[in-house]
Amino acid sequence: MKRFIKNIIPAAVLTLAFGMTSCTGDLDVTPIDPNLSLEVDYDGLFNKCYANLGLQGNGGANGDCDIDGLDGGTTGFIRQMWNSNELTTDEAICSWGDDGIQQFDYNSYDASHPMMNGYFNRLTTGISYCNQYLQVAEGQDAQKLAEIRFIRALHYYLMMDAFGGVPFAETLSTPTYMTRSEIYSWLESELLAIEPSLAAANAKTSDNAMYGRADKAAAWMLLMRLYFNAEVYTGTAQWSKAAEYAKKVIDSSYKLNTTGTANWSAYQMLFMGDNGESSAAYECIFPVLCDGKKTTSWGVSLFLMASTYDTDMDATAADPGGNNGTSEKWAGNRARYDLVHKFFPNDNAPTDAQGYETKVAAGDDRALFFSSGHTLKNELGYFGDFKDGYGVAKFINYKSTGPVVKGSDAQFPDADFFFFRVAEAYLTYAEATARQNGDQTTAEGTELINALRTRANTETKTVYTLDQILDEWSREFYFEGRRRVDLIRHGKFGGSNYKWMWKGGAKEGRSFDAHLNIFAIPADQVKGEIQQNPGY
Repeated sequence: MKRFIKNIIPAAVLTLAFGMTSCTGDLDVTPIDPNLSLEVDYDGLFNKCYANLGLQGNGGANGDCDIDGLDGGTTGFIRQMWNSNELTTDEAICSWGDDGIQQFDYNSYDASHPMMNGYFNRLTTGISYCNQYLQVAEGQDAQKLAEIRFIRALHYYLMMDAFGGVPFAETLSTPTYMTRSEIYSWLESELLAIEPSLAAANAKTSDNAMYGRADKAAAWMLLMRLYFNAEVYTGTAQWSKAAEYAKKVIDSSYKLNTTGTANWSAYQMLFMGDNGESSAAYECIFPVLCDGKKTTSWGVSLFLMASTYDTDMDATAADPGGNNGTSEKWAGNRARYDLVHKFFPNDNAPTDAQGYETKVAAGDDRALFFSSGHTLKNELGYFGDFKDGYGVAKFINYKSTGPVVKGSDAQFPDADFFFFRVAEAYLTYAEATARQNGDQTTAEGTELINALRTRANTETKTVYTLDQILDEWSREFYFEGRRRVDLIRHGKFGGSNYKWMWKGGAKEGRSFDAHLNIFAIPADQVKGEIQQNPGY
């Protein structure tokens, strides 16, 4: 049974006693009428801080939206993070006519980019909710206060990563401008400060009341990411600290899911409709909760399923025409050639296969690509259709308990989005220690990568170079919303000669300037102390 946001407090209760209206990005959100007598619903506001990660507003998929100016389904937290970190890279491409998609595909975004504006506003709005809770709940439950400080830190981390220097406020006040390195320092001290007050790091499934809430391991994961990319953010590498916090996670009760079923692989179970109830849940350190009946959204798991499927694709041979397990097939996001090539370096990918067949040809359970009727090389790029590139059959709403068992609702999925999972700690430790070991894995790092490859039923190696580790990041985490960060850390995004199809808008790829490693602050947010990033 899914708990916390889904069952403890229904969506309607998420409407705050403060009467907040939709926000436009300011960090100084205040009540509509300061003369009102305000009775605080602490639980409702607490849940709202979490709900911003999974819901567009207070009314589910077809209800109101917290962000003005964009279609509600487009403004989802995960959807916007995904677009910025996947469509801009060597993994994904889309041909939809939504404002800003072509600019993402071709790395030509600027300060007027509408979706980047939506992402920025979703993050600042989430920070405002957290600031509101922390202001009114001061002196209340110490663990809950620490959790909301974590949620706020997660938002600030994503803002810093995407936008560099950003507006900053810890209260409902006019924000000041903080540089990227200043935000980095604040994040480090904030996460270290709250870690003792968070719940113990214990792996759990959705029948545990703490499932979906941040514990110590979530703080370790965010610290790990912060240190892992410290050289990008501050100019000073922190490989030892990244490895230290990765090891904390690895040594905790959270573990890789290595147990599949008769019908589904252990890897596939991470992205299915019962991933919060099966053994897959023990790999997830921080899920964004989805429920087909109670917390519906166009911007989380449904987006990942529907945008990557059309009516020709099936997740299982046992259910012809069942597609992804939902009624939604939007036929949008598909693989760039360069992603498929990582599984088929000899360009021998099957040309007429379902996703469950391609993994057999690749000798890797993670190669979940649909090729029948599709071209491999994205010949037309943004101007092509869904068949211009292989389909990605990774996210589905089937349950691991049987070959054709689906989620609770025909349209909206039950699959949670695993924001942090243990595999990230494995690869982080392997790469961070390799950086200190002549750019190749240590014995322990090799063992950790081989654990992932063994889980995928593919061959293992005796050592891995940094380039091989970068490819392993892609094979393990493709379409999970992180690729841009990994390319930048490896010096293979802006200002790099590393090319992929349609990089920079050229079919064979071309370099673009390094200033695009940081997105532009939306033009209407550049005011007061807020400074635009260089190059925009």
